[in-house]
Amino acid sequence: MTEQRATNITWHEHHVSKQERWQLMGHRGAVLWFTGLSASGKSTIANTVDHKLYAMGKHTFVLDGDNIRHGLNKNLGFSAEDRAENIRRIGEVAKLFCDAGLLTLTAFISPYRADRDKVRELLEPGEFVEIFVDTSLETCEKRDPKGLYKKARAGEIKGFTGIDDPYEPPLNPEIVLDGDTKGIDELADQVVAYLEENGYLTL
Repeated sequence: MTEQRATNITWHEHHVSKQERWQLMGHRGAVLWFTGLSASGKSTIANTVDHKLYAMGKHTFVLDGDNIRHGLNKNLGFSAEDRAENIRRIGEVAKLFCDAGLLTLTAFISPYRADRDKVRELLEPGEFVEIFVDTSLETCEKRDPKGLYKKARAGEIKGFTGIDDPYEPPLNPEIVLDGDTKGIDELADQVVAYLEENGYLTL
């Protein structure tokens, strides 16, 4: 658990409310949290959804696991403690983006349920959409675009999710995507359809 270290600080309320910001955007803010194994297709699907929503005139942004570790979280490793802090920081950033009225797509392995649930708790009901990219370990290993599974199997990478570190799949995700048998476009369309049907793309 991350403790509050700063003292003598005061929360300042904004003069412009979240609802007013959403009104300006023309749609609700939300956090679309893509989770799954490495090479499951999370980032590719998230970026395809982002492109489709952009084409529809929606305001979006993608927070990608590798990209975030180049900047905001470059001081974190892959221990359970660092993974938890990685997700905590992303959750706080995603909440700010949501409040600003953006449909914020995050693509992180985020292997532990407790960490994902803490992000959900930061947000109002309906603002957190958990999207489980359900791609089998076998399929992910066959893809292995970065050669990480091969290195993990050879013992060159320790604590690799799915090999010698656990992945805890969501118990009740809003969306489940079949990454074994369906293509990227079809999966992205499934996410967009969910957002349309549940009122995320309008006010």
